[in-house]
Amino acid sequence: MSIFPTKVLLATDGSKEADLAGRSAAELADETGSEVHVVHVLALPIDTQDPSSFQPEVRRQLEKHTRERLEEVVGAIKAQGGEVAGSHLRVGRPDAEIIDQAEQIGAGLIVMGGRGRGGIRRALMGSVSDSVVRHAHCPVMVVRGGASEFPNKILLATDGSEEARLAATTAADVAERTGSELHVVHVGEVRPVYHPAWHGYVARYEELQEEAQRLLEEQVEQVKAAGAKVAETHLGMGRPDEEIVVLGQEIGAGLIVTGGRGLSGIRRALMGSVSDSVVRHAHCPVLVVRPER
Repeated sequence: MSIFPTKVLLATDGSKEADLAGRSAAELADETGSEVHVVHVLALPIDTQDPSSFQPEVRRQLEKHTRERLEEVVGAIKAQGGEVAGSHLRVGRPDAEIIDQAEQIGAGLIVMGGRGRGGIRRALMGSVSDSVVRHAHCPVMVVRGGASEFPNKILLATDGSEEARLAATTAADVAERTGSELHVVHVGEVRPVYHPAWHGYVARYEELQEEAQRLLEEQVEQVKAAGAKVAETHLGMGRPDEEIVVLGQEIGAGLIVTGGRGLSGIRRALMGSVSDSVVRHAHCPVLVVRPER
């Protein structure tokens, strides 16, 4: 079943990306009959874990500034004709506070801007959006590059997993509610297989392509069975994250929807996941859907 209608938690930090996220959250909530909440976190310095360690006057001024920015965001949403069910000011580590606030209000979707570090610093520390996508109990939509304006083209990236099936239902629902075109892509990975007769590894491209085409057709049938129309299907072969990002740009997608199924522990730290990579590199907002925990 789709995640909509639901409670949408917009996480804002006053950045340009967060402003874009605000517009996307308000429009998506309006189109899906969802409720909007806004959270702004007063972030602590990295070496400060205890909020009480601030000088009282310094803390008051910081909270005042944060509250003013929060009110500005709420005002902007109302100026668009939207409604805000609740506004929340938190103090602490942004990713942890956003996730906790989402759990407290029972949010079904978190929307936030994607503003991360670059180069080696990002590789070592990640970003707030990375962390929220990985650890939130509910789906997360990361807006980077530009706000999604409906109607538009929605690209559903599917791999046949349980998470992908939920993503398909959600993408179909959003497309129907917003009058957007729905495109579906499946990317077959070209994995070398050891061939004993040849004493080496070969890439069975044709077999893998046939399997990928079969999976794509199965996913499209599931989407159609849910009552959604599919404008076009796309079959890719190669690295899933690269193929999805490139195709999204080629077709002018305004939103990419994907299931959130990744690696865990040290393997994930070293390799990441397809959804992580798509969120980081896509030119448009990305909605990562995973079953609520």
